[in-house]
Amino acid sequence: MDVYFFTIFAGLAEFEREMIAERTKAGLQAAKERGRMGGRPKKSQKRMETAMKMYKSKEYTVNEICQQLNIGKSTFYRYLRGE
Repeated sequence: MDVYFFTIFAGLAEFEREMIAERTKAGLQAAKERGRMGGRPKKSQKRMETAMKMYKSKEYTVNEICQQLNIGKSTFYRYLRGE
């Protein structure tokens, strides 16, 4: 008898999980259609260009550039690698 109840509740839990995933996907799709993008906003292109000019001038350290422009070192190096 206990196995029967466990099976029923396991089936209901699995169904609920599938419904949550379906609603999440539908919500993301609806947001995408409205022009909304998820995730953290990107740093401005102008700020990254300024960072590159400062870096190429060899007058500033990477730490100084990142502090002055309020960007992370990993962001700076990622941009540097892409250029």
